[in-house]
Amino acid sequence: MVQDAGTRSVALVIFDCDGVLVDSEAATCGLCAQAARDAGMVVSDEDSIETFSGMALPLIRTMIERETGSTLAPDWTAMMQARFVAAMEKGARPVPGVYTMLDTVRAMGLPMRVGTNSSMEEMTVKFAATNLGPYFGDRIHSAVDVGAPKPRPDIYLTAARHEGVPPHACVVLEDSLPGAQAALAAGMTCVMLVEAGKTPPDLSGVLRIEHLSEFPAVLERLSGQG
Repeated sequence: MVQDAGTRSVALVIFDCDGVLVDSEAATCGLCAQAARDAGMVVSDEDSIETFSGMALPLIRTMIERETGSTLAPDWTAMMQARFVAAMEKGARPVPGVYTMLDTVRAMGLPMRVGTNSSMEEMTVKFAATNLGPYFGDRIHSAVDVGAPKPRPDIYLTAARHEGVPPHACVVLEDSLPGAQAALAAGMTCVMLVEAGKTPPDLSGVLRIEHLSEFPAVLERLSGQG
């Protein structure tokens, strides 16, 4: 179900990756949950997506250290990234409906970019496993390279700058609270993919859809075409 799409010109569509393009969050958040339990934090695999979704590894590290009072190994972030890459080589899957949605957006003539907290190494593996690479080419931006993970807006502002469009003409498709906060902080329109039956984050000014098939119609309305 789409909520509240007004009229606004669209010059660029920016996609988050995990949970929007690639079904990877159960695996990666599960790895984070196990690492957190190893450090003494109480979190189940069932709660891992709600706890860690959309968070960059440095922020997850800070959360674990804060919750447990422990100090993780200096190479903890690099170790977790290596585990993510290994998991994605075997387990990355496309989000249902993603190819049809991307084909439709591309047919609308709208440029597309990716803004993600994942490293470029992770993105290479994920897109190779799902064959999503041809849709974006080198139009992929990693917060690891930018040096400022979501919920900071830098990754989305970087994507807009590379495309040469103002933030207010960008639409971001997200599925996590940190990602939506980043999009809003960047001054962009944010559409959140929220599964039916799940409680969406309490954020004003965010449009919501339950399936990727709804997204092109939102873009049409925001572009004044629908």
